[in-house]
This record gives sequence, structure tokens and C-alpha cells, in this order.
Amino acid sequence: MTPIPDTTQKQATAQGSVIYYRDGKSVLARQGVDRKNVALAQVPKHVRDAVIAAENRSFYQDAGVSLKGTLRALWSTITGQQLQGGSTITQQLVRNYYSGLSQERSITRKFKEILISMKVDQSKSKDWVLEQYLNTIYFGRGANGVQSAARAYFGKDVGDLTVAEGAYLASVIQQPSRFADPKGSDLAAVKYRWQAVINAMGQTGALSRAQVAAQHFPELKTPKKPFELKGQSRYMLEQVTAELNRRGYTDEDINGGGLKVVTTFDKKLMEAAARAVKAVLPKDTPAKVRTGLAAVDPATGEVVAFYGGRPSQSAYYDSAFSAKVQAGSTFKPYTLAAALDNGFDLSTRVNGNSPLKVASADQPIPNDSDRSYGQIDLVTATENSVNTAFVDLGQKVGLDKVAAVAEKAGIPADQLQQHEKAASFPLGVASVSAVQNASGFATFANKGVHVEAHVVRSVTDGAGRRQVVDPVSTRVIAEQAAADTAYAMEQVVKNGTGTAARLYDRPVAGKTGTTDESASVWFNGFTPQLAVAVDMFRDDNATVTIPGYGTQFGGQLPAQIWREFMTEAMAGKPVEEFPEPSDYGYDDYYSSPDRGGDMSDPEQSPPAYRDDWDTPESDLTQPPFTDEPPTDMPDSDRPEEQPEDRPQESDQPMEEIPQQQQPPSFGSDRGSVQGPDRGGRGGDGIE
Repeated sequence: MTPIPDTTQKQATAQGSVIYYRDGKSVLARQGVDRKNVALAQVPKHVRDAVIAAENRSFYQDAGVSLKGTLRALWSTITGQQLQGGSTITQQLVRNYYSGLSQERSITRKFKEILISMKVDQSKSKDWVLEQYLNTIYFGRGANGVQSAARAYFGKDVGDLTVAEGAYLASVIQQPSRFADPKGSDLAAVKYRWQAVINAMGQTGALSRAQVAAQHFPELKTPKKPFELKGQSRYMLEQVTAELNRRGYTDEDINGGGLKVVTTFDKKLMEAAARAVKAVLPKDTPAKVRTGLAAVDPATGEVVAFYGGRPSQSAYYDSAFSAKVQAGSTFKPYTLAAALDNGFDLSTRVNGNSPLKVASADQPIPNDSDRSYGQIDLVTATENSVNTAFVDLGQKVGLDKVAAVAEKAGIPADQLQQHEKAASFPLGVASVSAVQNASGFATFANKGVHVEAHVVRSVTDGAGRRQVVDPVSTRVIAEQAAADTAYAMEQVVKNGTGTAARLYDRPVAGKTGTTDESASVWFNGFTPQLAVAVDMFRDDNATVTIPGYGTQFGGQLPAQIWREFMTEAMAGKPVEEFPEPSDYGYDDYYSSPDRGGDMSDPEQSPPAYRDDWDTPESDLTQPPFTDEPPTDMPDSDRPEEQPEDRPQESDQPMEEIPQQQQPPSFGSDRGSVQGPDRGGRGGDGIE
């Protein structure tokens, strides 16, 4: 009437998972129960003998229960010796291992325990019982099972324990909390208990008299503080857990399955990312200003490093994976790539005049300072981040093709769909995360192939079965189209809006991005080996302004943070060149100061190439719409903005996101985006 339960207690068999950095050795985090099951053969005989001597000397002879043991426990309690408990090892296992037996003290529960113990003894071998017991019992210091206890108390595997150390672990089973870190009277008590176990081992024949006399109380390792996630570790753990869930591992698997998870995160680069942000941003940076950084290996899709912001800033989201802000002009390369993959080339001419009227837009779309460039090639358009040129290009190539390239490059469709019919779509009205944008640009560094961004390299389960993550690879654009896209972006860093990101020893391709009123500012760039995105934004959607630096643009602090990180990340790495662009990339026409401009009308087509990008004209008729820094003109002297200069397709007000309730742009747009197709300065919200 009292069968052996067919299920075990989850806590009794759970093995916690260990999560490592990409080297597979440095521990990032521990999850769940601290237990590592071992086979009985891995436990030295002297350790087994110590436990038997301390807990149940008749273990190999009794029937799972012991009347003498129960009476002896009563006598030990009266005399104060406390050498053995009243339950056998089998009874203790039954109580802690099988489901359906509570820890309450009642006659009914005790009878069930005795009957089940007898049946277990009849159906299981003694070695099986002892193995389960040694892996189940709690030893203090958070250690469940003898292997974890050996690591916790002596910093070694159970197979390396000495006789004295094994006897100590046997001693603490009775009072694990008291003897976990004994001092004063507790230390004296555990030394007495330890000596009693050593003597008991002599009495059972496990040790000779000489061996008993030779034993000395072992030196305990200082207890480790409870594992605490600091800095970016919490964000790392959140992303690893989320990816494991997506790959079919449940929370129960993670907390109790004994997994060994090797992540993609490089410990040194994680530290370098945090240092780069700290080194560049002043200490008095407003608390509402967020900074995100993400670094992706183009060849593998591995997120090797990121900076998610100060964990103390927000309990809701990180700035690298979770927060999504308008991409601004960092989205233009996806338009360029779509064009180059669909029959256009770098010498293709597009309309760079301002403003540009588009049939699908309610209002004309301007360039910064309403500057006109005439009919310009795609290199010039990219280098100078000419809005109208990319709007014109988007119309020519087809916005559906632009969306298709961006989606294949890793930006989820649901972040693109609400904008992809807008004329301003190529200008970056869609919101993306730093990881998504870095992953997208990694496509260009990887010769047009996008490898799925991921944070887990491999998972080994409790049985030792190892699964290596095989990310999805997608051909996004042709190899030559990728080479030409990279070539155009090289010019951004060499001569255009991204010069602050130059690395002295190697080529860099990249793109700046600044949204309407600098609500989000970006620098997104890559070498052939690494793609990195840096963004800055505020959690209240206001202008990003830094004391001493003023209103920010993508070519300023974001580019400096990028360079600071990449200088360290690429140190010692071989210098790799980008693939050669198409032949027309070397035409003298492209290296001339006035390439692409229609110089027959200087007023409409000023020289496209300029070194004074950081000193734009002061006679602005509209607020800045570019990565260029603002003029020094006092606000009081600026022309007032007229409502008709900011056409809207929707009069829906901008959604305000309270700081303490939810993160900015969590799947929605930032800045003043109010409709899918808005012209004017505020219309596309970009540069």
C-alpha cells in the first residue's frame, strides 16, 4: 500500500548551470542549484568510509532502517555526543530524494519513510543508494552534493580530497549551516566532531591506528561570497537566457539541468567596451542620456562585446539589445546596397538638390541647410549623407527592395513594415537596436552574407552531450555589391561626416546618423574583422546634449567612442583590406574635389567635397538636419520655425515614455516620427 514514489524531488536532482565567456573557462554566471553529480567510482573510498562512519556505520549490513540506530541516536542526544543521527543513509535519501514525503515530523510520515526505505533497500543496490545520497545531501556553503562541497570547502574536485578533508565533509552533514564557516565555539565544536569521525573510521577499520594518529584538522578555504552579477553581467545573462529559451531550453533546464553554456562574449572586449564609454563621456553626462555599443564578428554572427548602459540606470532594459531608436542615416547604406544589387553602380547619378518633391510625400524633403548638390554619384551621396539623393535613390530602386535588404541583414520585418512605403524610409525612420545595426553592417564586411547574430556558442547538457550553435547564414547582396557599398562608406570616414572614427593603422568603413533634433545619434562602422555600432539617446526622447560638448551628432561623441573601443579591440590584429570596388571606383573623377556636382550652376550645386564639414553656414533657414555640428548662433537669433515647414501626415502627438515605466522606443520610433511618410525637416526625422 506504500509504493516507492516514481518521481523525485526536483530540488534533489537539479544541477545548476554554469555560463562561461567564449573561452569556455572564465565563469560569467551560475544559475540554479550548486550541484554537480558524480559517479560513486569518482568518490575516493576514504571519503565514502568517512560518511558511513559518521552517518550510518551499519549501512552495508542493515535493511535500510535500523532500530539500534534510532535508539543510539536517542542516547547520543542525551549524552551530547551527537555522533550519528537516528536515520540511516537510506532513510535520509528517501526523505530528500523522492517526491511525496514532506519534512514534517509526524508518525505517518515516519512510517512511510521506514517502509519506502525498506523497499528501496530490497530493489536497489547499496552502491546506488550511496551514490544518490552523496549527490543529494546538502553540505553547507550553498553546496549540494559531495562534488560541489569539495569545491566549496577545499577548492578541489572530490577525487582529490585527502582523508582529513573527506572526514570534514562527513562532519558537516549533521549541522551544515553551523559548520560552513566555523569560528569560536563553532570551530571548537566542529574540530571535536571531526576528530570523532576520524576515530569512528578507525573503529570501523577504514583507518589503521597509525593513520588515525597521523590526521590533522584540514585548512578550510575562505567561503566565496554568493555569486553576484555585477556591471554588464546581468545584461549578458538576460540575453543568454532569452536565446536559450528560443533554442528550446526551458528555465527548468537552465536552473536544474546542469548545462555548461559557452557564450560568444569576449571578457576583455566587454571590459574594453565599458572603458571606451567611460573614457569618452564626461562624468557629468546627464543620467537620462543612454549609450549603447554592440560588436559583432561578421564571419560568425557572434556578439563578442556590448555595452548596455549602467545597470543602476534602469531595471527595464539595456541600451544595446533592448532599446530601439531611429537609425537615422545609418540606414542609408541598406538603400545603397539594394541599389548596387539591382543594376545600379557607384557612378549612378541621383538628384541631390533640395528640397526634393516626391509624389508620395505631403511635403518636399530637404537637405541640411537646404543645400543642393545637383546630380551626384552614389559615392558623393554617401560621403556627404545627402538626404534627397537617397530619397531619390529609394524611389528609383524601389522601397520594397530596400526593405528586403534590411530584413535579410537582420532587422526584423515588424520594425520596417510600418515605414517601408514612406518616401523617407531610406533616411532611417525605422527604429533598430545597436546589436541589430551592427549585425546589419556586418553583412557588408562579410562580402554580402549575413550571419544570424547570436550570443551562445555551445551548450553541453548534464549527460555530456554537446550542441554547437549553427547560426543561419543568408546571402543578402552579391559580393561585388557589398564591396562597392563598403567602398562608399570608406569615404565617409576618410573625407565625410565620420572622420572622427579613423583608425591610424587600418581602413574603416562606416556611417554617421543623427535624427531629428538629435533624439538619437549614431556611428556604425566596421573593419573586415569586426562590425561595431554606437548609439546615444535619451530615455525621454529629448535632444542628446552633453555638458561641454553641446548637442550631439553622430560624427562627434558616438564616433569617438567607436574609435576608442576599436583601437583596443583591433590592437595586435592583422591589418585586412576591404575587397576592391568595381573599376569605376578608381576613376580620377571620384578623387577630384568637385566630383559629381553640376558646376554650371554654382548656387544650386556647390562643391560636394569639403573639408569644413564641421563648420556649416550660419544662415540657416531650418534647424540642422544632418550629422554636422550646430552653429554657434544663439537660439534667440535663429529664425523661428514655421509650422508649415514641418508637414505631418498624422496629427497624433509623439508618445511620451515615462522614465520609470518603460524604455524608450521599445519596438516603436523615437524622436518626432508621427507618420509613415513625413516630409520636411521633422518629416523623416533624420540628418
